Amino acid sequence: MTDSPDKAARPIKAAFILFALLLGACAKQPKTDERLVMIVPSSPTPASESNAAAQLRTITGKVVEVIDGDTIMLLDEQQRQRKVGLFGIDAPESNQDYGSRAKQSLSDLVFGRAVTVTSVAKDMYGRLLSDVTLDGKNINLEQVRRGFAWFYRFYAKELRTEDVTAYRQAEEQARKEKRGLWADSSPTPPWDFRLGMTAKAPGAPPPPTAAGPIAGNRSIKIYYLPNCPDYSKVTERNRALFKTEAEAQAAGYRKAKNCP
Repeated sequence: MTDSPDKAARPIKAAFILFALLLGACAKQPKTDERLVMIVPSSPTPASESNAAAQLRTITGKVVEVIDGDTIMLLDEQQRQRKVGLFGIDAPESNQDYGSRAKQSLSDLVFGRAVTVTSVAKDMYGRLLSDVTLDGKNINLEQVRRGFAWFYRFYAKELRTEDVTAYRQAEEQARKEKRGLWADSSPTPPWDFRLGMTAKAPGAPPPPTAAGPIAGNRSIKIYYLPNCPDYSKVTERNRALFKTEAEAQAAGYRKAKNCP
């Protein structure tokens, strides 16, 4: 004997009713649960290496190398190496008088130590230009106090007023007490040394000058006057030479911000 159509349909109806009840129960879940799900943070993604991302970004890590008197290599908490330039100061170049002593001074301060790095910009070589602190001490300022770095006046407009005052006073005091490189009455500033200038000068950067060709960096479309601090750092491969600023600008280049 076969089942009637009504009897055969009963399991289907029961399944449909159960499905409807479950669907209704889900619809009645409070909206607060949905909001909680939405604000659960996702897995962190690698930070951008652009200038914008570098600005005011604070990281901590161990100093695994001191490259020169104002540059270190940092191993951060993600075990990535980061090249860090000490912002607001300029130390003698490695092949310049007092270059090795400036490097040793910085090594004594931070090598092998855990430091905090607050990045404010990134330069054309990928260095994070930063304030470096250790146990509350400003290492940038300490290098100036020890007489192994100049206050880098090209960046004065990008520093806080109180920092400019501190750097200036530290340099003046180091010069007065003949600390470090100031044992020489007229040491050559590194920005002059980079331009191949052997004549010694006081601590102020040279005034603007139109002499010499203008060097453009093809990879970043920035040009430098001969008295710009990074003029001599443009590699031969990326260098484009111009006779005038107007010529450089017409080619799509813009002037480096740290030029006087």
